[in-house]
Amino acid sequence: MFTMMVAGVETFTIPKECIVSAKFVTDIPKNSDARTGDVGTTLVVTGRVLTAVDGDPFDSTRQMALWSAVPSKRTDCYRNVLLKNVRGNVVIREYNFPNAFVVDYNESFDDEEGVGTFTLQIKQKKDRIEHVTVNGGFLS
Repeated sequence: MFTMMVAGVETFTIPKECIVSAKFVTDIPKNSDARTGDVGTTLVVTGRVLTAVDGDPFDSTRQMALWSAVPSKRTDCYRNVLLKNVRGNVVIREYNFPNAFVVDYNESFDDEEGVGTFTLQIKQKKDRIEHVTVNGGFLS
C-alpha cells in the first residue's frame, strides 16, 4: 500500500486506492568513471485517476495535474513530497523529497470505460539533494 502527501501552498494526499507503483532512481551521469558530485534523485509514481464522488469538490489527482503546470519562476513549483510503502503495518520504504519539482506528468483515459491512469515524475532540487531521506524497516 502506497500513500503520498504533497505539501506546499496547497497540501494534498494521494490515497492508497490511487497509487499502483513507485520507482526511486539515483541519477548519476552515465559517462562518469568515478563517483561524481553531479547526482540527482527521481521518483516516478504511477496510478489510477479517481475523481471525487458524493459531491466532494476535492480531487487529489487533479491537484497533481495543477502542480505540474506551475511555472518555474514561482517558488511554489517546489513542494515537500513524502511517499510511503507500507505492508502489514511495516514501513518498507519512506521517501522524502523536501524540495521536489515535477519533471513530467501525464494522464491518459480509456475511451470505452473512461478509466484514467497517471504517471508523475519528480526530482529533488539539485542544490538540496542532501536533504532527501530514504527510511524503512519500522512499524507504521
